[in-house]
Amino acid sequence: MKVNLLLAVALAALFIWNPYPFQILELKSLDALIMSRDEVQDEMILLVDIDEDTVEKFGGYPLSRDVYANLLTITQGVPGITVAFPDKDLHGKDEIFQTTLNHIPTVLSFIGSTQAFEGGPHVGTAQIGGGNPAEWLYQYPGILRSALESQGVGLISTNPELDGVVRRLPLAISVENRIYPSFALEMLRLGTGDPSYQIKTEETGVEWIRLPQYNKITTSENGTVWANWNTKFYRQTALEYLKEPIPAPFVIFGVTAEGVAPLVATPGGVKYPHDIQATVLNTIVNGNALSQPSWSFLAELGIILIGMVLIMMVASNIYLSLPVILALLGGLGYTSWKLVESSYLFDVSGTLVILFLFWSIVQFRSFITQYLLRLQIKQQFGTYVSPALVEKLQKDPTLLRLGGVTKRLTFLFSDIRGFTPISEKYQSDPQKLVEIVNRFLTNQTEIIQKHEGCVDKYMGDCIMAFWNAPLDVEDQERKAIECALEMREALGELNEVFKAEKIPEIHTGCGINTGLCVVGNMGSSTRFDYSVLGDAVNLAARLESSCKTYETDLIISEHSLVDGYEYKFLDEVVVKGKSEPVKIYTIQK
Repeated sequence: MKVNLLLAVALAALFIWNPYPFQILELKSLDALIMSRDEVQDEMILLVDIDEDTVEKFGGYPLSRDVYANLLTITQGVPGITVAFPDKDLHGKDEIFQTTLNHIPTVLSFIGSTQAFEGGPHVGTAQIGGGNPAEWLYQYPGILRSALESQGVGLISTNPELDGVVRRLPLAISVENRIYPSFALEMLRLGTGDPSYQIKTEETGVEWIRLPQYNKITTSENGTVWANWNTKFYRQTALEYLKEPIPAPFVIFGVTAEGVAPLVATPGGVKYPHDIQATVLNTIVNGNALSQPSWSFLAELGIILIGMVLIMMVASNIYLSLPVILALLGGLGYTSWKLVESSYLFDVSGTLVILFLFWSIVQFRSFITQYLLRLQIKQQFGTYVSPALVEKLQKDPTLLRLGGVTKRLTFLFSDIRGFTPISEKYQSDPQKLVEIVNRFLTNQTEIIQKHEGCVDKYMGDCIMAFWNAPLDVEDQERKAIECALEMREALGELNEVFKAEKIPEIHTGCGINTGLCVVGNMGSSTRFDYSVLGDAVNLAARLESSCKTYETDLIISEHSLVDGYEYKFLDEVVVKGKSEPVKIYTIQK
């Protein structure tokens, strides 16, 4: 448990640290969430592409600016151009274009620059709240100059994420403490006819941006919005538009000619600048911009801690642990997916990784612990009890109660009678003697294990066994007696084999007693055995040694008698240290 707690703390710290791989994973997860929304067909924005055919038609790029004037002239909605015009027209058509711009409210694009240190045409901004938005917005040293003037000025600069993909776009930026709106926001301002826009800032950053005649646009603290990248737009080439324009409230012109316009990576694939601005405009017009809840980090951290506790509670049982981790991972994934439908981006990729790592490591540790425990059980009991009982102990180690407990057990001692003459016969061939003894012990041990007995030890030619430990054994006395009788029968069969091999017959004495004793691991700190202690054990050993006195091969105490057998009373004996005599019996062949 202590190791698991330390592991939990380490993984929680890893989540809080949020290293680079986790950040990339989060971004890719957000892409999947963004693109999981149903694809939407925009009905308000038309994209007009200045493609290769258009460039070829008008003599190459850059186009003469009277071409743009012609495009604006036939536009019925609010037009915007994502092409920058930093210098004078090479074709000398600036005056025509500027005259058109003066009569048709148009949004021209400006670009935030890290090299220019000058401002651009400024649109008024009403600041609401106690904070200064310029301190929170993305800042540029300057704006790339423009040779033209228009009623709308919009920034098309983007802010790629860590992996170079554009997901969020600023609705406003700051240049020398002055605020400039984005291209999409300017398109909407011209469409509503508002002279300016409002921006609310608090101590935690920008909260929202709003046009007076439009709804609030909730943003991040830096004034950015998540765009709906699964939006489709109607589009025409510039040549098609000049022939028969599709009417639309907003028309955005942009270059798609090969090698001219830069392509920008987005969750929806690479897109041209006017595609990106149309996507942002669609997002703010429809008011369904995605947002990351401010409570998402604390929620994820809380889920991680709760999940780890649940995993630790069921770690030892794979049949519970697996459903728990699957429920956690599946539940989190489903919750994240459902929240996207409500325009909330709740990324749980880091949470899923941390929980899966924790579960995997805890489960691996549990597996290793269980494996070592099973190995220990097999090593300790493999020679004591039957393979079936060893397997049962390995499957459920809780059945094994080690460390010394008081239990009622039945004991059996069996020893070879007249072993001295046999050993003397093979004095010159000790290996043969060992072979004979091993064949005898194997013969008798298999029967003990067959009847669920535990072979405690071999003492030379003597076998000590007991029932009801380490596993509980029902009807232990009967099984011990049945075992003794079968051992007698098996020994007779073995003697027939020995007789054919001219090996002396083996005869045994067997004693059985039942009583309370202490059972558990006994020995030193470096070597120990699973064994028993108690008067009941001593009495069983004494009964076995008394077989010669009573001229029988089996003596059973009164404590081990069960119904179903014809017993012959032998005597009453007084156990050393006890005053009460114990009746002893035998079962004749």
